[in-house]
Amino acid sequence: MKNDKLVDVLHSTAAGLHKAGAMDLTMREFDALCLPPVQNYDAEQIKGIRLRFKVSQAVFAAYLNTTPSSIQQWERGITHSSGMALKLRNLVDSKGLRQAPHRPLTFQ
Repeated sequence: MKNDKLVDVLHSTAAGLHKAGAMDLTMREFDALCLPPVQNYDAEQIKGIRLRFKVSQAVFAAYLNTTPSSIQQWERGITHSSGMALKLRNLVDSKGLRQAPHRPLTFQ
């Protein structure tokens, strides 16, 4: 939580500097600089994240809006994710499953 407060203070300070004309960056550029780097995960790390939250591959796939087959392939190191799936996995790793958008489970 300390980091969240620090980011809020930095953002507020940057907004004040921008408003006063003392900062060359736009606020959009400043916000982009504040984004955390996206970490790549190997197969073991992906499985470790899933097991840490005690969910099956199917449930993990639902949280990440992908297929259980994709989860299996990531955990075996057969394929590697990129883009949105990689960003979502970073979010789940740092914030937990409750922070990930998920679709409701449907049974057919």
